[in-house]
Amino acid sequence: MEDQNRIWTKRFISLFCTNMSVFFVFYGLVSVLPLYTTGELHRSEGDAGLLLSIFLLSAILIRPFTGKVLDIVGKRKMLLMSLILYLITTLLYIFIKPFLLLLVLRFIQGISFSILTTANNSIAADIVPRSRKGTGLGYFTMSLNLAVVLGPFVGLLVIQYLDFEMLFIIMSIVVILGGLCAMTIKLDDLPVPPKPDKLSFTLSDLFEKKALPYAFFACFIAISYSSILSFLSVYAKEQHLMGVASVFYLVYAAAMLITRPFTGKLYDTKGPKYVIIPGFLFFVLGLLTLASVNGPVLFLVAGVLVGLGYGALVPSLQSLCVQSTEHSRSGYATATFFTLFDVGIALGSWLLGIVATHYHYDAVYVVAAVVVFITCLVYFIKTIRKPQHQTI
Repeated sequence: MEDQNRIWTKRFISLFCTNMSVFFVFYGLVSVLPLYTTGELHRSEGDAGLLLSIFLLSAILIRPFTGKVLDIVGKRKMLLMSLILYLITTLLYIFIKPFLLLLVLRFIQGISFSILTTANNSIAADIVPRSRKGTGLGYFTMSLNLAVVLGPFVGLLVIQYLDFEMLFIIMSIVVILGGLCAMTIKLDDLPVPPKPDKLSFTLSDLFEKKALPYAFFACFIAISYSSILSFLSVYAKEQHLMGVASVFYLVYAAAMLITRPFTGKLYDTKGPKYVIIPGFLFFVLGLLTLASVNGPVLFLVAGVLVGLGYGALVPSLQSLCVQSTEHSRSGYATATFFTLFDVGIALGSWLLGIVATHYHYDAVYVVAAVVVFITCLVYFIKTIRKPQHQTI
């Protein structure tokens, strides 16, 4: 029996590695598929963007249903089944060349990714001690922080010296390793929610109502974060900073990783608002710094500030979603959080793309900063209106 007060148990480490393998492939593909589409397949940049959009669309469509599916089938079983589908779809990149078939492949992989990430995060929420939710889920988010650096770094390195087929093989091996880690995870000691007699969906099966306020905050954070995910490389090229673009992600991830133990402990001991409000302010400062970049130093300073802000906000809001409801509803709360987060990424990529088209990329980061600042004000007003023992 593992110590119930520990976070870094064997199964937590296994789940951490599984999650990192999933996001390693996700971020690796996000960084190289535009090059693959335009270079190898000779398609337009618009087609390259469509590959990300179709992936997010399938994830958004399936995500609300995953909470109940996890309860019916079982979280561990769904984790392993979706890992198998994720592996198959990763392998198929080696063989599928027609663009329409590639779109279908991305749609299917988006489904497996949606189930996988919901299962991973729901299990993490279950196995982390409730009194240490902020610290535990913050540590778990570090798996994503590592992947956001390793995925693009390995992806770009492999295609520079080898080829895309070898990259897809390496990614498939990484998924296999993640699957082997997942097979060691046992959940027999966790309470099992009662299984319904039939598969039917009501509104409460699609969304956890108590988690919605925090998920909506995450949605607006995601809208602004899409400015980093979708436009940073283009902005860096425009500013003649492509040489330090990869370093941006390095300092961004380092800022999240280094501060994570402190912010998690602060969340658990002092309360969420002591992490979330500074997180909002750091994120705003980072986006405004990006908007005023005039050289590599400010560009990297922006990476640190964005890392501090985003790294504090997302795990904290996810923890609040899980803590807002009963243990048996953790899967639904996690699905609600990620559904609205994915919607925010998709909306942000579209809306901020319009801003970029009509104005300039520095305007994109100003608008993103304004969105975060307004969200911060709403959160602050909600917080001061709550009794001291309740924190939104």
